[in-house]
Amino acid sequence: MSRWVCIVDDDASVRKSLANLLRSAGFGTVLFASGEELLASEPAPMAGCVLLDLKMPGLTGLEVQRELAQRGWRLPVICMSAHWDDLAVQMSLRLGARACLGKPFSEEALLKVVEEALANR
Repeated sequence: MSRWVCIVDDDASVRKSLANLLRSAGFGTVLFASGEELLASEPAPMAGCVLLDLKMPGLTGLEVQRELAQRGWRLPVICMSAHWDDLAVQMSLRLGARACLGKPFSEEALLKVVEEALANR
């Protein structure tokens, strides 16, 4: 089982803080500033899971989830956003997200859903 996580968020400070937290818990990380960067990455399909921001310029998190499914990439996705609405959460879960976290979220909540996503991969 891969213990590395792709972090996709347009905010560099969010990417850095999530990477630091996950590394301190023993995970490897690969950072992407956009969904387009993730989809262009050769090693991304082998990741343990993806932390995916829903609200980004360019491809949104929902569009990235659709593209992952179309490509047959069986990556567990954990969505995150500071701008939740019920429709976005429902669509994300319908597209296969393992969890949806509202920013800000606790370190414990993040580590729990990452561990669960990896264990159920």
